[in-house]
Amino acid sequence: MSWNTEQPMEDRLWEYIDGLCSPTERSAIETLLATNREWQQKHQELLHFQQLLNESELEAPSMRFTKNVMEEITRHHVAPATKSYINKNIIRSIGAFYLTMIVGVLAYLFSQFKWTSGSGSGGDNTFNLPVDKLARLGNMGANKTFYSTWFSLSLLIVVVLGFMLLDMYLQQKKQSRSI
Repeated sequence: MSWNTEQPMEDRLWEYIDGLCSPTERSAIETLLATNREWQQKHQELLHFQQLLNESELEAPSMRFTKNVMEEITRHHVAPATKSYINKNIIRSIGAFYLTMIVGVLAYLFSQFKWTSGSGSGGDNTFNLPVDKLARLGNMGANKTFYSTWFSLSLLIVVVLGFMLLDMYLQQKKQSRSI
């Protein structure tokens, strides 16, 4: 292993103390310890810390440690089941919003169909998709798309529903604080 000059002084000293460094690193650290006051002080601190670690005795936990911890946990209030803290009204309002948007898009698409009935006795009923309108929809620029009546109306609905959800959330939070 080569001498790493980017490695912090403390890491190099720990490797020296633990005997994990190579002979070239060991001789370089010994030279630094003999000449550099900062390295000498840090080395003494780490040796003192190592001595404290070796002198301290770790106590083994009691045989009932796990049982004591589990009993202490049961004394405290455990989080309720998922059903009790998910507000069903919020889920319903999100579902209603998406259902409203889907119905609105479908109503718009069905209003664009050309419904015709055959004049023959066979009752040949057909409907034609307005391909020319669909092609124009694809060729519209961003201005026509973003400033159209349908886009503005759907954006208005989204904003109103967002404010309603925010109001419901804030009222619920206010009620939970007062309890």
